[in-house]
Formats: sequence, structure tokens, C-alpha cells
Amino acid sequence: MNANRMPIPEYETKFCRFKAGAGLQDNAEIVGYASLFGVGDQGGDVVQAGAYQASLERLKTRGGKVKMLWQHNPHQPIGVWDTVFEDARGLCVKGRLLTEVQAGREALALLKAGAIDGLSIGYRALRSEKAAGGGRLLHEIELWEVSLVTFPMLSEARVAASDDEAALAASLAETFRQARDLLA
Repeated sequence: MNANRMPIPEYETKFCRFKAGAGLQDNAEIVGYASLFGVGDQGGDVVQAGAYQASLERLKTRGGKVKMLWQHNPHQPIGVWDTVFEDARGLCVKGRLLTEVQAGREALALLKAGAIDGLSIGYRALRSEKAAGGGRLLHEIELWEVSLVTFPMLSEARVAASDDEAALAASLAETFRQARDLLA
């Protein structure tokens, strides 16, 4: 490898914990944060505000979507993320489990029982720098997927309780903004 060239970053994952049963509505909708800005995870990495914006814009331009997977397994999509956006707090996601798919039914049952309690992002770090504590400051991230997982890494991030009016209001506001942009 040339000493002046940085190695191409590889696929990475970050985990977020949410409380058992929280954010799961009767119709299998999930609302919450997959990542929080300015909060160090267990590996010492800190995602910076705006880190996802370029990736989300590229996906939107291509007509693509962030995938919802089971335990980061690309062979097990379990639902769809209908809305993924950044706000002042972090990366907000809203989606629904597809109970017509076996893994989706199983994920729903495990969520309701509290047997799983995590969200995790699958991504590639495009721009980062070393942080003082040994981790990284992540400035630009190419987001590939958000998974439901067993073991999360960022315990402060979680799916919002279905009665969390602030998260639901933010989600609705973003949905209306996206609709307005489509009509413009």
C-alpha cells in the first residue's frame, strides 16, 4: 500500500439499545433513533451532526432506501424503513416490520417479549478522525442499513415509546416535509 493513500474503509456496524417493548405499536411500526450525535459508543466512536446527510441525499436521488435487516444479515430483510432523517438529536427512523415474512413475525414476537432490545446501523465511515479517547469522530457516514439486533452498542439511543409525542411529532414533521419536497 502506498504510504500516502488511506485504506478503503470496510463495512462497519453500530448498535443502539432501546427499552423492551418500547416503540413497538400494535401494527408493527417502530419509531426511534438509530444513532445519537455527540454520544460516545462503547468503542469510543462519536457520530457528528450531519454525518448521514450526504448518504441520505444520495439514496434519495437514486430512489433507494435504507434497508431494515435482522441481525445485519443481508439475506433476512424483516421490514422497511419508511422514514430516515437527521434532526438535532440524531438519526431518526420510522418503519414497519413485515409480518408476512417469517423473520418479520419472529422479530415482532421477540420485540413484544422483550427478548431483543437493540438497533444497529450498518455503514462505512467515509470521513473520520481520531478522537482523544481512542475512538473516532465520524464526520461522514455512508449508511447502508439499520438492523434489529440482540446486542446494542450505544445504550443511550433507543426506539421511542409509542406515546413519545416528541419523537412522533418529529417523524410526522419530516414525513410532511418530504411530501412537500416531492410536490415542489
